[in-house]
Amino acid sequence: MSTTLAKKETVRRAWHIIDAAGKPLGRTAVQAAVLLRGKHKPDYTPNVDCGDFVIVVNAAKAVLTGNKLTQKYYRRHSGWVGGLKEVQYKWIMNTRPEFAVERAVSGMLPKNKLSNGALTRLRVYRDAEHKHAAQKPVLWAAR
Repeated sequence: MSTTLAKKETVRRAWHIIDAAGKPLGRTAVQAAVLLRGKHKPDYTPNVDCGDFVIVVNAAKAVLTGNKLTQKYYRRHSGWVGGLKEVQYKWIMNTRPEFAVERAVSGMLPKNKLSNGALTRLRVYRDAEHKHAAQKPVLWAAR
């Protein structure tokens, strides 16, 4: 029995919309990561970037379960002594929900060169309006 492997030249990319309204942030990020990697396709190949384009809408209406709004922090460090910056997710979800979704999706992708290309195909919008109607995106139902 032969195995069919995808080639970079033969990959067909579709456009999908994921509605994050009322859904947990992590569940939405998992669906987006699967679509960006192409793991939903029958000819998925781990070493080929065969994923699709993903549009996440209503990022501001995504929810964090439990006490994550106050107990979860986004941390970054400047590299200098005392350079740790911490921000609560409550502030991030109020001001920059697109960043929270992008960060959650990037954490679920592998840390290699393929993830850089996959993240360029991710589009996140705060509300239901997006500017990709010409691509005829299809609503991705939770599976």
